[in-house]
Amino acid sequence: MKRVLLALALCVPVAAFAEGAAQDPFVKGDAAAGATKAAVCGACHGAGGNGGINPEWPKLAAQGSKYVHNQLVAFKGGKRANPVMAGQAAALSDQDMADLAAYFAAQPAVPGVASEASVPVAQKLYRAGDAARGLAACSACHGPKGAGNPAAAYPHIGGQNSGYVATQLRAYRAGERGKEGNGLMMAAVAKYLTDAEIDALSSYLSGLQ
Repeated sequence: MKRVLLALALCVPVAAFAEGAAQDPFVKGDAAAGATKAAVCGACHGAGGNGGINPEWPKLAAQGSKYVHNQLVAFKGGKRANPVMAGQAAALSDQDMADLAAYFAAQPAVPGVASEASVPVAQKLYRAGDAARGLAACSACHGPKGAGNPAAAYPHIGGQNSGYVATQLRAYRAGERGKEGNGLMMAAVAKYLTDAEIDALSSYLSGLQ
């Protein structure tokens, strides 16, 4: 009997650890629960969040959970304007948003393809920035391969749809995004970018992996 009780006592911490490991460490969401809730998301964002039919809609696969969660909260609260996403987020509970964020963070990303013409312009900006204009390197926050920083909620941008990236960079430049939090840094960087640089960066990021 003592051996049975000892075995049970030893198993409890292991079971508890396994249960905790299923949760995303940043938003405490359950990826398995998120998989069911994400079924409707696939209509626009594609299977597993790897892109739908419209390149203006973002890929969500491998996106940091804190970033996804923050954006859903922003859409629901009206801090980020998008009529489609506002409607989708309106009915989501805090747990729904955490579960969805955990699910997409756990999905493997499928990269896109960059144009060769984009590399000479974009690679320098991405890797080194432009000190003369006070333009910080993209890699400083988003990493050498565009994986971002999940703990800091810096988004995963490597492999992202080029159309979406271009639209968002122009929104940051115009002051339509980036009014608080990490977005302030993006707005500060994007204001220096020309249209040609935005187009080059958008293509380059699509193939970055």
